[in-house]
Amino acid sequence: MKRAVLWLLAAAFGAAATLLLFFPAAWLAAAVERQTGGRLTLGDAQGTLWRGSAFVGGAAGSGGSVTPLLPGRFAWRLSPLVLLGTVDVELENPAALSQPLSLRGSWSQWQLSPASLRLPAERLSGLGAPLNTIAPSGTMRLSWTTLRLGLAGGGIAVEGRTTLEMADMASRLSPIRPLGSYELAFDWHGQQAQLGLRSVKGPLLLEGSGALVNGRPQFSGQAQAATGYEETLASLLNLLGQRRTNSDKNIIALEFR
Repeated sequence: MKRAVLWLLAAAFGAAATLLLFFPAAWLAAAVERQTGGRLTLGDAQGTLWRGSAFVGGAAGSGGSVTPLLPGRFAWRLSPLVLLGTVDVELENPAALSQPLSLRGSWSQWQLSPASLRLPAERLSGLGAPLNTIAPSGTMRLSWTTLRLGLAGGGIAVEGRTTLEMADMASRLSPIRPLGSYELAFDWHGQQAQLGLRSVKGPLLLEGSGALVNGRPQFSGQAQAATGYEETLASLLNLLGQRRTNSDKNIIALEFR
């Protein structure tokens, strides 16, 4: 009886080790969809949990197809030392990342190396409302300093700075192309971030500041047309918000609470 139990335990251990060793990368897609509420998935995932590649896409459409949101394929390497509490991940995608990305640390604290990520604005409509209505176009780049991350209070605490650069942005809601170039900066401190928006150039001027608290944005700013574009941008400005009182210009309040 003891021998049979030992054989069963050995067989179970062997099966578990084999499954873990050859954990299919395709199974990660379900985890990504679950963590992002079905908005993101991994398309054409190949390889294993330890070494594989896939493209990042939006939720599958009615025909079951997945549309890539970011250019190129992401290739990853995860060290098996993660089973012992040491996290060591490398991520590459020359088409989207400025340089290979590394994530190192323990099960509860990590450090993400600095880099930047190219975001084709036209593909963001695949994330659903309201982006599919705005239908943005232009060149976007998300960059970050060294980020320190850790588990805290059931969430993830972040220390560092991220910047979203949006160049020559346009929308199907306006015939003017481009509407402008903008910069949105996030200064992270734990589970909160101070954010600031400013216009770099363009006929549509945006500015404001606020905070991101536990994933919820609080923002106060304004939008207005540059000199000479007041009439052509009047309809778009009215869609963005309400006009500020006691203002000689058509300045629109941007409030998110």
